[in-house]
Amino acid sequence: MTEMIKSEASVSSVDESVRPAPVHAKALKSKLLGGSLTLLAGSGLVGVTNLLYNVITARLLGPTGFAHATAVYTLLMLMSGITLSFQVVCAKYVAKSTSPESRSSVFANLHQRSWLAGIAISVLLFLLRVPLARYLNLPDPFLISLLALGTAFYVPLGVRRGYIQGIHAFGPLAINFMLEGLVRLGGAFLLIELGMGVKGAVLASVLAVIVSYFVALPSPGLTSLSFRGVAISAQEGLQAIVFFCGQTVINNFDIVLVKHFFPPAEAGFYAAVALVGRLVNMCAWSVVNTMFPVSAAAASDEHENSPVLVTSLLLVFLILSVLIFGLWMVPSFLWKTLFGAHFELGNYGALAPLLILYAITTGVYSLSSVIITYEMSRKIANTSWVQLAFSGALVLGICVLHQTLRQVILVQLVLMVILLFILIIPLLRRQLTPPPLGVYSSLRLRSMLTEEEVMAEFLRSEFHHHEFNDYRREFDQVVRHPDLNSSRENAVRQALLFLRRGAMWRELPADTRWFEVELKPEDLSRVRFFPRAQWRRVSEGSFYVTDVVERIRVQLESSVQDDFFSKLRSLSASVRHDLENPTILLIGVDETGPLTILDGNHRVAAAMLSPSLSALGRLRFICGFSPEMTRCCWYSTNVNTLLRYLTNLVRYFSYSPETDIGRFQERGL
Repeated sequence: MTEMIKSEASVSSVDESVRPAPVHAKALKSKLLGGSLTLLAGSGLVGVTNLLYNVITARLLGPTGFAHATAVYTLLMLMSGITLSFQVVCAKYVAKSTSPESRSSVFANLHQRSWLAGIAISVLLFLLRVPLARYLNLPDPFLISLLALGTAFYVPLGVRRGYIQGIHAFGPLAINFMLEGLVRLGGAFLLIELGMGVKGAVLASVLAVIVSYFVALPSPGLTSLSFRGVAISAQEGLQAIVFFCGQTVINNFDIVLVKHFFPPAEAGFYAAVALVGRLVNMCAWSVVNTMFPVSAAAASDEHENSPVLVTSLLLVFLILSVLIFGLWMVPSFLWKTLFGAHFELGNYGALAPLLILYAITTGVYSLSSVIITYEMSRKIANTSWVQLAFSGALVLGICVLHQTLRQVILVQLVLMVILLFILIIPLLRRQLTPPPLGVYSSLRLRSMLTEEEVMAEFLRSEFHHHEFNDYRREFDQVVRHPDLNSSRENAVRQALLFLRRGAMWRELPADTRWFEVELKPEDLSRVRFFPRAQWRRVSEGSFYVTDVVERIRVQLESSVQDDFFSKLRSLSASVRHDLENPTILLIGVDETGPLTILDGNHRVAAAMLSPSLSALGRLRFICGFSPEMTRCCWYSTNVNTLLRYLTNLVRYFSYSPETDIGRFQERGL
């Protein structure tokens, strides 16, 4: 159905608001993936039952009868704007509640309001049944009366599903959606076969809603109707109504307009095309159904919570790609076989091309919906109003341009692409903006160093790697006992260093100033590992050394065995006695900001894993400072810094350190 939606110990001088939340990132992704897969499995089964429902009603009723049934069902989907508003508000407040009592109060409050709204809308539909039937070219106003009955239960159903969604009971939520689809399918087949025709198809949808309402479990019940302490923001409700009004118009109103502007047979043809949009939307919203309460319950920091958004967008894009590719693979004759020969209209060609075009349109909009609902889960978002404006533009566009069914779909596609573009630009701008830097106590600067001294130390720590096998014997003295006053030796050491670390060194700002610094144990809270592969698997979202080392310590105690942990065990033993190279290179903006380890990750981790932090005293810390360090990808990894890194890779692609080293070998030192 279309309605499926939607610390570690602190240092007094550290601004903890800028620290990542390591305990959340992995848990959020796990919860999001698990819930999404559960709902996606349910969505798949619901999609199958809905497809069967549409195929059966299309074959049994023909294009005209199918168009009538779909038009009435689409009106019910338009009512889902109210239903889903209650659902999303309930899910958000339940997810944020900290006790069963507060969750029950939220449910009781919204449940009562939803019944009042449902009854009011039902009475209004009943009173307007004749003009609505006339506008939609329906054969009998009684069809709108049936719709009014279903709406009375449909609005409160949103609150019951919102409670289930808010407590992260994604399995029962998926079951409830599946039950609705099965009752709708079985009821339609039985009632149409009994001779009720279009009325039977509509009545089946109404019965499915009523049954789903009564079996929507778990539920806190209505033992108490005391709403004290429950403060549900009117802005939350308005935001939800604005969003879902826009969503339901975008997803469904095209069917209403086509039913009005086109003959019944062609409207039925379009209804068959539109059902693929319902399938795409349903699968995409299985992710949103999971994302919304997970994001609402998580911290509100933009950079901290962004993995939820990125993961959701990737999941939706993957789902859409698979579905669209699957539609493209289905041969045209199969659609004709499923729906019947009367759905092959000569004026519009085969059904398959329009199905794929409609699926792409719905897919583009689904990505926009993920962004908007993510914003809604965290705050009152203006993006809902942007979507509402586009829903109005869609209605106006179809009213003006509706010469063919293909033109109707193209109007929607163009508008949805523009909407996605408008939403994604400010999102990218926020994501590309680096988080504010923390403020720490000033480091003690022992002495200033030249770039040649730092290169010599860096090369000394790298010289054991296999890249230097061919040069180790000849240049060992130059590396182990450097003459920093010799420009020739300095040039050799730079060429040797660039053999392995040229791409890294070139990213450092030209105005970097190097100092030997004193790093005390309390300063470790500002130091981060660079997110290389072996550190990512233990980071869980935070690369601050204090966070990562604690997780490593737990895994070492559980006797985890691999090369990474074996190296740390070996270094942890040696760092307490003697290290061949104790120098650690750090980079930062200034002496009061966070620092990132450029070289020496394993040595720092090993020292911190030692029984006594006195092992840190055996290390020598050299730090490079520059106001432009945030442009360096080794210090701040984002799209901008990575693009700069790729640009430099291309720029220096033709440079060969081996050539420079070869010249020095020929001339001798």
